[in-house]
Amino acid sequence: MKPHVSIVTLGVSDLARSRAFYEKLGFCASSASQGDIVFFQAGVLALALYPRTALAEDAMVPAEGGGFRGLTLAHNVRDKAEVAAVLEEAAGAGGTIAKPAQDVFWGGHSGYFADPDGHLWEVAWNPHLIPDANGAVTLPP
Repeated sequence: MKPHVSIVTLGVSDLARSRAFYEKLGFCASSASQGDIVFFQAGVLALALYPRTALAEDAMVPAEGGGFRGLTLAHNVRDKAEVAAVLEEAAGAGGTIAKPAQDVFWGGHSGYFADPDGHLWEVAWNPHLIPDANGAVTLPP
């Protein structure tokens, strides 16, 4: 397998609500969206929203369960002050702040918000991994 991730799909309880939330954050739905799936370009990846029960059915796993899912998405920013600004924008769009912006043990500054379905996003300024103008982070070899 060539190591890469193409699409991250989030199982959501209300597709229209989730689409509106991400559009308020500046994501633009692709014309590839149809029926019960919405696609957004997210840098080199695509972000998809799909009904949670249908996604579980497709994967042949139970749809029940909640709480921490063992996964976070990350949005790295170019400067420390952007962390609080992005968290405020997410809260204004209907998200919930899980952890306010703060200095962290690894030398950066970060906080977390949850989307309407509880999917966690870390917003981080990492002085060792500054994203380029397109938002891409390139790891050292």
